[in-house]
Amino acid sequence: MAQIELKSVRKAFGAVEVIKGVDLTITDNEFVIFVGPSGCGKSTLLRLVSGLEEATDGQIVIDGEDVTGKPPAERELSMVFQSYALYPHKTVRENMGFALTVARMPKAEIAERVERAADVLKLDALLDRRPKELSGGQRQRVAIGRAIVREPRAFLFDEPLSNLDAALRVEMRLEIAKLHRRLAATMIYVTHDQIEAMTLADKIVVLQAGRIEQVGAPMELYMRPANLFVAQFIGSPKMNVVDCAPTADGVSFPDGQAMAYDAPHEDARKLGIRPEHITLLPPEDGDVRGRIDVIEELGSDTFAYVDVENVGLFTVRIVGHADLAEEAPAGLRFDREHIHLFDATDHAIRQ
Repeated sequence: MAQIELKSVRKAFGAVEVIKGVDLTITDNEFVIFVGPSGCGKSTLLRLVSGLEEATDGQIVIDGEDVTGKPPAERELSMVFQSYALYPHKTVRENMGFALTVARMPKAEIAERVERAADVLKLDALLDRRPKELSGGQRQRVAIGRAIVREPRAFLFDEPLSNLDAALRVEMRLEIAKLHRRLAATMIYVTHDQIEAMTLADKIVVLQAGRIEQVGAPMELYMRPANLFVAQFIGSPKMNVVDCAPTADGVSFPDGQAMAYDAPHEDARKLGIRPEHITLLPPEDGDVRGRIDVIEELGSDTFAYVDVENVGLFTVRIVGHADLAEEAPAGLRFDREHIHLFDATDHAIRQ
């Protein structure tokens, strides 16, 4: 497989620069996921790697070879798109082997590669069916199989599961994880789905407005976000963040409530804490006091939304069922080991 390096890569469409100097190394056999809000440039960056878009500046290097000016066919990469793009009149077998047929590869070798890919993707029994006879998940597996048979240096995925329903997304997410393990392949994957990013990636690249905000392992980004954007983007429900001010022994909040904290910092301007790191208690026992606004029962979890007047709405995650009442007063106790502080520029303050 391949190591892929992006060196000061930029992309502009006319006067609008959408990729603003990206430096990134993707190592051999690594599963890297690009995430970020709509319009951040993640799909454009993937298309630059594939050669479907031409870089305005910078270098794209694959296994030590500068491929910046090379067309897609010469980069030896395979791309799986959001749309299956299967030929409706061709069988699964013909769809998977079509690129090899166009390349005039011997029929015996095409058949061998298709059979091998079908075995990996559990498509053996479907090879003689046509796309209309397949489910959405099966069609996406065929699209992935079409990429596998080319035996590329790396696989590129552009939101491949976004057209599937929730159950099929879970099924295909597991299939892609197993596929990466079986093929030991370099993979770059674009998604807006946090669960896909957290469960599939060896490394997550968080993008905003054409720039990289942070790169790291999923739990590194979750537990040690570099800034407020990453803190609130990674994690679902997102991190609670409220304004604060430093005090001699902790922090205070806009409503005048204060919390003792043995690691105060003079630059602290915002405090963040994730829903699972807050304990719901009687009002007199909490670090701050508020009132339960809404309760969501999900079966495995309960989410309580607690309004602290003039401070903010806190999301509290409780495992299983909780006997709570809306409009009831409540105290919130923050786990001191999992408090995040941010300065006036929204950068994390490392404790």
